[in-house]
Amino acid sequence: LYHVFSLSLRDVELILAERGITVTHESIRQWCLRFGADFAAKLRRRRPKPGDTWHLDEVFLRINGVLHYLWRAVDQHGVVLDILVQGRRNASAAKRFFKRLLARLKYKPKRVVTDGLRSYGVAKREVLPDVRHRSSRYLNNRAENSHRPTRRRERQMQRFKSPEQAQRFLSAHAFIYGHFRPRRHLMTAGEYRNGRVNAFRTWRQETRVQLPA
Repeated sequence: LYHVFSLSLRDVELILAERGITVTHESIRQWCLRFGADFAAKLRRRRPKPGDTWHLDEVFLRINGVLHYLWRAVDQHGVVLDILVQGRRNASAAKRFFKRLLARLKYKPKRVVTDGLRSYGVAKREVLPDVRHRSSRYLNNRAENSHRPTRRRERQMQRFKSPEQAQRFLSAHAFIYGHFRPRRHLMTAGEYRNGRVNAFRTWRQETRVQLPA
């Protein structure tokens, strides 16, 4: 509930109380810290291989008055590939993000699409020299739209408290939220309902949820 919907910890506490489950919001926070990253990693391993076009973008996060940048990569279908919170948006930061993507995904894309930030070009020439690169602010809507859930969560949480907290929460949030949010515009109504059923089945298998008899 906390990762899929824009709810506060106290909102989740109230929903559980209505279902007869008495638990404090602090316990829910500890559950998210303990299990969120593990559940997200399991969902990441279960997903199909992402597409061969990577859309990369970065947005600023102001944490304790200091400007940081959230780097995000999605494929051509809008599926989140990875995120990384960094203090810079220079060539070194771009290269670090490219190398992280390659290490986690284990394959190279056919094409990389970015905005006009020059750091992407420098990093791409060094890390992915044989990959096609398109640079245009109008071609990168996939990645830019993918930042919207993050902005909603940032407002709900009244900003992130540290770069480490932002990285930890958003890494889990991106994959858990995305697992229950298939690309509906690419599906018929029947396909969407089947995808939703499969998403809940996978979640129950990976989290060992026991349904009531």
